[in-house]
Amino acid sequence: MPVPYPAAVRSSSRRGALCSRAWGRGASDAGCEDGRVSERSRPSIFWFLAAAVIPVMTASVDLRIRNADRIPSTGAFVFAPNHYSEIDPIITGWTLWRSGRAPRFLAKASLFSVPVLGAILRRSGQIPVERSGSVRGSEPLKTAKALVDEGRSVIIYPEGTLTRDPELWPMRGKTGAVRMALQYGLPVVPVAHWGAQQLMGRYSKRITLFRRKRVDVVVGDPVDLSAFRGRSLDSATLNEASAVVMAAITALLEELRGETAPEKRWNPSEHNQKGTGRFESEQ
Repeated sequence: MPVPYPAAVRSSSRRGALCSRAWGRGASDAGCEDGRVSERSRPSIFWFLAAAVIPVMTASVDLRIRNADRIPSTGAFVFAPNHYSEIDPIITGWTLWRSGRAPRFLAKASLFSVPVLGAILRRSGQIPVERSGSVRGSEPLKTAKALVDEGRSVIIYPEGTLTRDPELWPMRGKTGAVRMALQYGLPVVPVAHWGAQQLMGRYSKRITLFRRKRVDVVVGDPVDLSAFRGRSLDSATLNEASAVVMAAITALLEELRGETAPEKRWNPSEHNQKGTGRFESEQ
């Protein structure tokens, strides 16, 4: 059952097509078809990033998005995708961009030290996160609050790293996404995608852009976290809420794959695996 957005961040409109879906296609890039101004119409570094990345991806990927109208057209929210390939952020960011929203991620702090890349990440408002889970130079997730106050979306991978599941199903989630949602009263919009592994396998260092490949994305209704709002944000509450979000993402992925996920979600600690970082396994 669809869950209404919290009043503070509810979209002003969700009628019809949100915004022009890709450069050169459909409505004017100046804004949305219903007269609203899309976030991507504002001059920003995202224009240059999109100009560099989207033509290459369009030539290599047939991106098909279902239920794009479930992406809030305005207001802050947490976008929560599955994670099984290093190229996932491009697919997820592209999905938001086509819906008129600028993509902003919680990203590994180490990436901000890479020449050029670090400057781009900072200029585009990405949020550095240490492996311990804390946000550099602040309390956990406090930096993201500035984006929330501005009505921006934040992409958080609930799994925290690439899934360890051998079949690429979502594994046990961490608590960053639900903590932010419950602390700031934000909706969590689940999303699943499938097909990116054809471009870049899990832990692969090579991207295959030849021969156009299909990638499917499905966006879900906001996850109902009403049972957890107002409760103490202790480990038990956050883990329980995270399990609800992971179940929603898994259900969407089942829809895309036409398969049933394992009854028990993969837990790295039960398989002597690290919860973060690279885990070398059979590809």
